[in-house]
Amino acid sequence: MGRHKALILSSLQKLAPIRDADLTGITRPLTAAGYIITYLVDDQVTVRLLTTRLNDYDVIIWRTNVYTREHTTYWYVGETTNQATLQQYSSDFSSKLLDSSHGIIGASAGFFQNHFGWASLSSVKVAILVSSVSSSLAGFLLNGGVRSVVEFCSSISLQFGVVDYLTGTLMRFLSDGYDVADAVSNTVTPYLTMQPRDPLDSVQIPTIAFTGDATVTIT
Repeated sequence: MGRHKALILSSLQKLAPIRDADLTGITRPLTAAGYIITYLVDDQVTVRLLTTRLNDYDVIIWRTNVYTREHTTYWYVGETTNQATLQQYSSDFSSKLLDSSHGIIGASAGFFQNHFGWASLSSVKVAILVSSVSSSLAGFLLNGGVRSVVEFCSSISLQFGVVDYLTGTLMRFLSDGYDVADAVSNTVTPYLTMQPRDPLDSVQIPTIAFTGDATVTIT
């Protein structure tokens, strides 16, 4: 049996880099669990990769964020605008499923709905979407065959390392053999019960949830 494989995508690495310590916090548990890790950033994260290569992996972590143009939400792919991709996916650009107005290509929910067909992602056990309102994409990944999707349900910032630290904590529980439901619960519960020193302060973390099979493990 071949070793498990994990794919980590950081689509906005130049603009909002993940710190080395936080990246290690994500990769070390996976390595200890026997995973081979592929880590891609910025232009290495292409539209073609999203549509043709995700099913090569057991675990996917996609770190990106969103913008809105003409009432449509787009997730930054990472790939910068180039003629080859504009031509290859011309129908997606013309129908506004893909957008190139920001210099970095953006993909809408409709794009993923069209390209993640039945069983196209059936090899993926867990996908972790580290992005604002990523719950909007969870259903399309599940329809494609991903067994469980962990998503951030609210607006997040990739700055300051908060979401990266939480992702590392989540990966530690998953790599230790916890199922998705328990890993998510163990990640967020300490913050839900934490009492701030100053009563005027509040403890706020992004809302993390999961969709799909609660019993999935990655080990």
